[in-house]
Amino acid sequence: MPNDYSIFPTINATLNGTSAVLLVTAHKMIHRGRMAAHRALMLTAVVTSSLFLASYLYYHWHVGSVRFPGHGWSRCVYFSILISHTILAIAIVPLVIITLTRALRERYDRHRAIARWTYPLWLYVSVTGVVIYFMLYHLFAA
Repeated sequence: MPNDYSIFPTINATLNGTSAVLLVTAHKMIHRGRMAAHRALMLTAVVTSSLFLASYLYYHWHVGSVRFPGHGWSRCVYFSILISHTILAIAIVPLVIITLTRALRERYDRHRAIARWTYPLWLYVSVTGVVIYFMLYHLFAA
């Protein structure tokens, strides 16, 4: 593989955006009583988010951290989003695992209890991942 890792941020943002769409669609499906569709979409969201995590770690292992080029108010906004995103991204991993495990074991009462927390946090992490990408690589790019 060449030393050019510039495609990875776009791949990562695409995977995050895809996860967000899958989560919202799966949420609609379960509220419509379409459990099989919900299950398929959620499993796809787990795979998509797992691919994102692997790609993200691979990229940052080779590139390191990327400095935000913006100044003034944009730095405050960017770092506010980044800090909340990072903290919740760390928290979401065990939450997704627990939520998924409970669903696969058909413990739907316990699954629903934690999914009420997992869903909005996971959605926030996915959406803010895309926002961070646009701020870092497009809106305030050097």
